[in-house]
Amino acid sequence: MRTLILAALILIAAPTAARADVGLGLFVGEPLGFDLKIDLERRQALDILFGALSVRNGYRDDSYAHLTYLVTPLIGHGRTVLVPLRLGIGVAMYGFVEGYVNIAGRAPFEVALLFRRAPLEIYGEVALKLTFVREDNSDVLLDVDGGIGLRFYF
Repeated sequence: MRTLILAALILIAAPTAARADVGLGLFVGEPLGFDLKIDLERRQALDILFGALSVRNGYRDDSYAHLTYLVTPLIGHGRTVLVPLRLGIGVAMYGFVEGYVNIAGRAPFEVALLFRRAPLEIYGEVALKLTFVREDNSDVLLDVDGGIGLRFYF
């Protein structure tokens, strides 16, 4: 009996390889930029984006960056794809290269197609953005951002 209990404790306490997927990609929409998604745990991740707030008339409007904590409460299972639904909360900064800073809270909703046989994900995102620090010291601004993205996983 002692041997059985000891064996069970060893199996439970045995170290396992941590799974830390890293996705690198491009997000097109508002904002536009390079995206880095780092899985923290099974259904938790950090999303980091650097780029421009938008591109209009062939020039860059504002510098942009965000850091978002994502959770995945639901995953749909298909034959060739997984369909994760993600919710998040984070912070965004824009305008910092032009000499002023806007700071906003953001709450995204993301739907993805994660391919089972390829390290590839296509996703769409809609995010509420509440800018509470503005360069012109005006009132709080509520905005909706969104777009589509593509990530390759390593």
